[in-house]
Amino acid sequence: MISVQELAEEIVAREGGFVNDPDDPGGATNLGVTLATLRRLGLDLTGDGQVAEDDLRRLTRAEAVQIFIRHYFETPNLGALPEVLHPDVFDMYVNAGSNAVKVLQRLLTQMGFACSDDGVVGPLTIRAAQLAWDAAPAYLADAYAIARRNYYYALADARPASRKFARRKDGGKGGWIARAEVFMAAKYRLTDAQHKARVAAWG
Repeated sequence: MISVQELAEEIVAREGGFVNDPDDPGGATNLGVTLATLRRLGLDLTGDGQVAEDDLRRLTRAEAVQIFIRHYFETPNLGALPEVLHPDVFDMYVNAGSNAVKVLQRLLTQMGFACSDDGVVGPLTIRAAQLAWDAAPAYLADAYAIARRNYYYALADARPASRKFARRKDGGKGGWIARAEVFMAAKYRLTDAQHKARVAAWG
């Protein structure tokens, strides 16, 4: 399997450069790292005594990779999950925080391995994930990717300002949906027609 370092480098490559979209609830980001994260970690990269947008712009790829490994993989204990889940749950944790774990926990419960959807990878979630992996090793990764895609669609259903992240201006799949589908087998990816039917109610 691919290493955590390689996974983090891939995430940074997917995230791209500096963005400050007013419709993004995460706020200003660079290489996937938010200004709020820099402030929480106290990373004053300019040395001026405060953590501000200039610090975010100065962030390097190597620094972003280390932030992701330590604070988005190791700290939330994602390594305790079955290895097959690491790429997708890690990627979503960078994108959506503990919601990545909540999506997994709800999926595990639906599969018959109940655990609380508290967003914490603790003993019960680890046990449930292992049981799910044992029961359906060929299905679990795809099932999580599908659940992740459904989460993004539901988020956009509820928050019109977020719809541009799920649907492009030309009606095609937006970044959220395309990113979720990277982690699933091609047979589970929606066709353009299926995607457009799913978002038709958005107007």
